[in-house]
Amino acid sequence: MRRVVVPVSALCVLLTACAGEAEPEQDGARTLVIGAYTTPREVMNDHLIPKFQEAWLAKTGERVEFETSFQASGSQARAIAGGFEADVAWLSLEPDVQTLVDAGLITRDWRATPTKGVVSSSVVVIGVRPGNPKGVTDWADLGKPGIEVLTPNVRTSGGAMWNVLGVVGAARRGHVGADTSEAHAEAVLAGVLQNVRVMDKGARDSMISFEKGIGDAIISYENELVVAALAGQKLDTVIPKSTVIIQNPAAVIDVYAQRHGVTDLADAFVAFLTEPAQQAALARYGLRPVVDGVPVEGFPPLGDTFTAADLGGWATLKTTVFEDGALYDRALTRAQSGAAGQAP
Repeated sequence: MRRVVVPVSALCVLLTACAGEAEPEQDGARTLVIGAYTTPREVMNDHLIPKFQEAWLAKTGERVEFETSFQASGSQARAIAGGFEADVAWLSLEPDVQTLVDAGLITRDWRATPTKGVVSSSVVVIGVRPGNPKGVTDWADLGKPGIEVLTPNVRTSGGAMWNVLGVVGAARRGHVGADTSEAHAEAVLAGVLQNVRVMDKGARDSMISFEKGIGDAIISYENELVVAALAGQKLDTVIPKSTVIIQNPAAVIDVYAQRHGVTDLADAFVAFLTEPAQQAALARYGLRPVVDGVPVEGFPPLGDTFTAADLGGWATLKTTVFEDGALYDRALTRAQSGAAGQAP
């Protein structure tokens, strides 16, 4: 049986582990607690959990049960740091894992894997209404009058931070006009933010708003649009000519996993995520593989791509783009004041 629990408070009560040891399962099965960002929900529940349970039972004769929580990546990291005793975190971006390292909860080198701790990948794209009635072809179009845009809140959502990097990085690399200056990147982002209709808490919440008919375009993970299409939603995908490669890390929360006596399970599950068969399953849900040799048929071709490292790395980006008063805040202030098109 798999129990899906979202509220942290409810999970704490259920596990009785927020203040001490988890009570053993009556039937001898152990429980693995996963705290994840919102977008892997379907592939986790439909494929990864049952396949891991099957493989572990065949290998060891032991049954494994799962508790899962899905919420915006930044919120999930803060919940785990604040006492939600997840054994494994699968998050949107490296800084959210660093939050758990800084909290003293991850004690080993979580990057010491063949994929440097990254288990899934995607790119930032633009979702539009069927037939693309607003004629959106690239980032600059999102700043035009009459376009209502959705993107989540960077203070809660890792996806929102990736979205910002998609716009800023493309501008810096000369793919949103010839100007590659920081001032131009700020102006481009301000133009997009000026048209944002709703800033939801996370990428999945933003997609739900779009599915309800809010907005003309949504900036999101490519895989979010794939999952929506698989669920029957009518939308089209626009691949910007320059966009950022999203890298999603997973890590064992050493202190909690040791406390619960499941470090071996947690290690095995994180390693399991990068096995070719599981990477192929991730691809079916729109997440691009991070290991070689996994078929990627069906993914649209990409133009110019870049990573967070290409923009200086997350330590630099947190200071220059996302710190209070940095590029994002300046762009948002300009957007809210109606001065997006003016020189900074």
